[in-house]
Amino acid sequence: MKRIAVVILNWNGASMMRSFLPFVVAHSSDEAEVVVADNGSDDDSCAMLRNEFPEVRLIELGRNYGFADGYNKALEQVRAEYFVLLNSDVETVAGWLRPMLSYMDAHPEVAACQPKLLSYRDRGSFEYAGGAGGFIDRYGYPFCRGRIFADVENDRGQYDDIVPVMWATGAALMVRSRDWEEAGGLDGRFFAHMEEIDFCWRLRARGRGIVCIPGSVVYHVGGATLNRESPRKTFLNFRNNLLMLYKNLPQEELRHIMRVRGWLDCIAALKFLLTGDLSNARAVWRARREYRRLLPGFREARAVNMAAATGARIPERTSCSILFQYYLCGRKTFGSLKDKF
Repeated sequence: MKRIAVVILNWNGASMMRSFLPFVVAHSSDEAEVVVADNGSDDDSCAMLRNEFPEVRLIELGRNYGFADGYNKALEQVRAEYFVLLNSDVETVAGWLRPMLSYMDAHPEVAACQPKLLSYRDRGSFEYAGGAGGFIDRYGYPFCRGRIFADVENDRGQYDDIVPVMWATGAALMVRSRDWEEAGGLDGRFFAHMEEIDFCWRLRARGRGIVCIPGSVVYHVGGATLNRESPRKTFLNFRNNLLMLYKNLPQEELRHIMRVRGWLDCIAALKFLLTGDLSNARAVWRARREYRRLLPGFREARAVNMAAATGARIPERTSCSILFQYYLCGRKTFGSLKDKF
C-alpha cells in the first residue's frame, strides 16, 4: 500500500480526464495510488478510464452524490496514510507531492495542507478557489492569500512562506486519513460549496493545524471564472455558509453573528435586485428559507462540534470584517488588510 492516495472525483468529465489525468499519473504514480471515483456519470467516462488509463483505480459510485458525499463514499473504499482530494481540472507538475509530504511527516500536529493554487489560464496569477491558503472573517466570509472576493492577485512570491491557514482548498487538499475519519469527513448535506471550509473549521476547532505549502504548485482551471453568478451556486454558497456558521460558531457568538448575517444577506439580495439580477436575489432568499428549514437537522452536528472543540480561539478566523476592509477601506489584497488577526 502506498502512503498517499490521490483521489479525483469525476462527473461527466471524460474530456477533462483526457486533458489532466496524464499529468497526475506522470507526476504522482511513484509516490501515490491514483484513484478516480465516478459520481454516476452518464457520458463515456468509465469506459474511457478503463481503456485509456488502466493503471488508475476506478471506483464507480453509481449515482451523483455531489462533491461532499461523493468524496465520503469514495474514501470509504481507499486505504492510505494521506488522502489528496484533487479536482479533475488541476494540472500537476513534477514533484508536486514531495514538499507537502515532507512537511506533514515532520509536523504531526498538522492535519491538512494545500499547495499554492495558480490559474491554469493565467499562470502568473493565483486561482480563485484557494490561492495560497484560506481565512475567514468573523461573519463567515472566506478569502485567501492572493484573492479577496473577485480580486485576484498576480503571484510575485509575496505569499511563498509556509503559514497556518483556516482552510485549505478542496481543489487540492492533502489530509491525514486519521484526521479525516475523526472529524467525520465532509458534510454530505452541503452537496457542494463551503464543504471544505466547514471540514477545516472542525479540524481547527479540535486543535489540529492546517497550512499552505507554496513550495508545491498546481494549476487550476476552476469554475469560479466560468459561472460565478449562477443562481444555483449563489443558493448553495449562502445556504451552506449559514449552516457552517451554525455548526461551528462558539455559543457566545452565535446569536450576534447570525443576526448580523441576516442584515448582510438582505443587503446582498438588494444589491442583486438593484443590478437587475432577480434570479440571484431570489437565490439568496431561498437559501435563507432552506437554512431555517434544515436547521433542526443540524443540532446534533453542532452539539458534537461544540463537545469536541478545545475552546481556544482560532487565530486564522479573523477579528475584522472583510466586507468593511474591502468595500469601505478599499483594501483589495491580503497584504493590505489591517488588523487581520
